[in-house]
Amino acid sequence: MALSSDPESAPDPLPGASGYAEIDLGAIRANVASLKERAGDAALMAVVKADGYGHGAVPSARAALAGGADWLGVAQLSEAVAVRAAGVTAPMLTWLYVPGADLGSAVLADIDLGISSVAALDELLRATTRQGKTARIHLKVDTGLARNGAYGSDWTALVAATARAAAEGAVEVVGVLSHFAYADAPDHPTVRSQQQTFEAAVAELERTGIRPQVRHLANSAATLTNPSAAYDMVRPGLAVYGLSPIPDLGTPADYGLREAMRLISHVALVKDVPAGQGVSYGHTYVTDRATRLALVPLGYADGLPRNASNAGPMLHRGVRQTIAGRVCMDQVVLDLGPDADVAPGDPVVLFGRGEDGEPTAQDWATATGTISYEIVTRVSSRLPRVYVGEGR
Repeated sequence: MALSSDPESAPDPLPGASGYAEIDLGAIRANVASLKERAGDAALMAVVKADGYGHGAVPSARAALAGGADWLGVAQLSEAVAVRAAGVTAPMLTWLYVPGADLGSAVLADIDLGISSVAALDELLRATTRQGKTARIHLKVDTGLARNGAYGSDWTALVAATARAAAEGAVEVVGVLSHFAYADAPDHPTVRSQQQTFEAAVAELERTGIRPQVRHLANSAATLTNPSAAYDMVRPGLAVYGLSPIPDLGTPADYGLREAMRLISHVALVKDVPAGQGVSYGHTYVTDRATRLALVPLGYADGLPRNASNAGPMLHRGVRQTIAGRVCMDQVVLDLGPDADVAPGDPVVLFGRGEDGEPTAQDWATATGTISYEIVTRVSSRLPRVYVGEGR
């Protein structure tokens, strides 16, 4: 399907649908190519966790690979297995699971596993013993985020246990990884401190004779702002989908990125109301003159934040509007003014590409006090994804 930057003139891909998310796979491919260029000699792992940040994990993975991604990263084990089952054969890492997870299925599917503790390593070794297959692992060190990863003396214990397992041929140590706490603030002192801790952790591992193929620490923000953190591989997520992880420092266009998701709906109903009419639950919005209202049939069940009430931006016939009243489960209202040219069926863009004058996911994030990551990942599966562009 050809991409149209003007939903008002484009053929409706889903006639009668309340709304849909248009995903430009060509944008994902181009974003990855741009990030790959920034990475220099480092490989690139495109992170497609959370169903490809709401864009669809499998289509996003294929588009990212078409753009030059060398690896794929998927947080949860079940998601990684699903991507592999869809026929995606590229090197893939998964790193988030709980005790009792079916690690053997990942090993059999040639999925690399992130290991953050001796306990996780032991559980993996029990699975590989039953299968008789060497597991490919990436050791995760906690360099200061205090989240996933081995911290302090736990890292030393994990290195020792891994060295024993590697000597026995039970595991192959493919990589070492960590994650920044403040990469979106490039000058924050923790950035360099974490790099130093990471480098020391890698050196400790290498003293056992293990030399990992890939050291990876840089997320989207670090990929864009900190070349010294590239090491052997960068690991962008949000930037793959054309959003800026550092909106205070630059827009997507400033970094050579293009937003891949557009959220589009249609006007369901138009009505004229008098001045003083309360709108939606609780009448938190009251008309100040006789006016024309338009009903848009998307709400918090579709992923709109409820605190976008009286705040969320939309585009109708080239004019930015703001939600009037509360966001409901399935619908919101726009106050378009008394002389508005509006008809049922008119397209409405909730967010899309800033360069085209559309509200963006970042605009929604700013309006609701959150981050663009949340805006795109929370778009409900109730809304169909329509894939466009050359990225398959």
